[in-house]
Amino acid sequence: MLRTTDTTDSTTEPTTDAENTGAVIDLDRHPIAGDDAARRELVARCRTSLADDGCVVLDGFVRADALARMADEGRQVAGDAHFNETITNCYSSDDDPTLSADHPRRIFMERTNGFVAADRLSSDLTVRRLYHDDALRRFVADCTGANVLHEYGDPFGHLVFNVVRPGCQHPWHFDNNDFVVTVLTQRAEAGGVFEYCPGIRSRDEENTDAIGAVLAGDRSPIRELDLQPGSLQIFLGRDSLHRVTRVEGDRERHVLILGYSREPDQIAGVDRTRRLFGRVSDAHRRADANGHSLEAVGTSTGGERS
Repeated sequence: MLRTTDTTDSTTEPTTDAENTGAVIDLDRHPIAGDDAARRELVARCRTSLADDGCVVLDGFVRADALARMADEGRQVAGDAHFNETITNCYSSDDDPTLSADHPRRIFMERTNGFVAADRLSSDLTVRRLYHDDALRRFVADCTGANVLHEYGDPFGHLVFNVVRPGCQHPWHFDNNDFVVTVLTQRAEAGGVFEYCPGIRSRDEENTDAIGAVLAGDRSPIRELDLQPGSLQIFLGRDSLHRVTRVEGDRERHVLILGYSREPDQIAGVDRTRRLFGRVSDAHRRADANGHSLEAVGTSTGGERS
């Protein structure tokens, strides 16, 4: 897994776009703007890390002053989070009594997740300045091998704060999305550790024995990330089993989720939206009625986590 901490020199004169980007992103450490050798090298290393490990972490991605504002913004809206408490398996699927009792589809775990929808985040916030940055979107597209990425069109899901309260966890699961882009803005006092098993399954091999072993306590394939506030994470969670351990202490864990899609104007359906946010909009209803929702057309995004 690529985890960058060193400063990279760039000899390219900054453009106006780069200056705007640099107000939030530390371009000295992470030269994502422009098209110079430093950026190409960074993209190449990120793509190699994603191919090998399914994960990239860019430490210190957000400038300290911008991070302080983003952390405060997260705390201010955390009370608007919709919390979904459920018992789920790692596939977010129903039980299948035809399978053996130790099959991963029959192992259910407690999940409590809170999500603050994008329509609760005003237009003047620093988190929006980060999300709407074209240089960042192009960088993520290049790292993930997408020809082009668009801002996720869902009115609730394109920019989301994930809130995990003390005593809560996000248990072992796979994402439905192609990839997820996140920035930790507030660490838990203790716990809240991101753990993952890179590439434990593939399109050709479900590998249920290995998955079941992890669920039963095998830690040999598990990697831990000590994520720091301000770090950007790009994670391919479709084939990598992962979780956030139980949050301990008195402080919530806040993560900003930045949603992108390969096609323009993508939107989630009613059922998924209600489960994540506790409500739906007319846009979600129209997408379902017209057969245009992500679920109806079988499309996934780099949007909110399952």
